[in-house]
Amino acid sequence: MKPALRSAIDQAFLQADQALAIRDPQRAWPWLERAHILTQRMPLLHTRSHWLMLLAGWQQGDYREVLGQAMRMPAALLFSRIWVPLGNSGRARISAFQPMPLSEEMRQLLD
Repeated sequence: MKPALRSAIDQAFLQADQALAIRDPQRAWPWLERAHILTQRMPLLHTRSHWLMLLAGWQQGDYREVLGQAMRMPAALLFSRIWVPLGNSGRARISAFQPMPLSEEMRQLLD
């Protein structure tokens, strides 16, 4: 893994963890989505992003998000290396199969 990608992933998880620790899921979501996109092809880290999204949904009382993330965690473990919809934010209200546009910065990190 490129050092820049590893650093970006670590930062995204750190920021999300800190926001969730103070029960501020709104602040955590952008970092969780970033972590999700950056780790989509890494089964364990990809699953971690969904676990943290489940926790954020729980903190918000958004049970649709919690259920959606619970269903995505096994899929992340099983399919991350086979196929992922590039750029997908990982949120439960977005189709798990829908690719989404990437910023230039994200594209460079993932190349």
